[in-house]
Amino acid sequence: MHCNFCSIASGEDNTVEVICAEERWIAFFPMNPATLGHTLVIPRIHVADLWQVEPNQGDYLMAAVIKMGRAINSALKPAGMNLITSAGETAEQTVFHLHMHLVPRWHNDGFGPIWMKKGRSGNAELVDVAHRIRDACADTS
Repeated sequence: MHCNFCSIASGEDNTVEVICAEERWIAFFPMNPATLGHTLVIPRIHVADLWQVEPNQGDYLMAAVIKMGRAINSALKPAGMNLITSAGETAEQTVFHLHMHLVPRWHNDGFGPIWMKKGRSGNAELVDVAHRIRDACADTS
């Protein structure tokens, strides 16, 4: 299966604006940025989504995201910034190679809210979900 982001990471596809790159990751502007300075950070090796990342990969990827976020803050001075990653079609993932969006934000930037305004779940339901996640957390490395 062909992966567009693997092509970018390997240097085969040079149609994007690369912002920064190191041995294990690369950062570039997406084809359709949400705001000025919107940057994607991806691992050079193919990983489908964040939940497929090995712990040692997570360390260097988070360091890359922090480095790029600080660079964006320093260069553009946005009012805020979103860090977004999606896993699976239901979460609106369209490229199945892990990518983390750094989206600089300004008041009235046209991006819109990222959280729906809904009521909370019932307390009993929250307690049940918390218990289930705690159990899974204890069993997950």
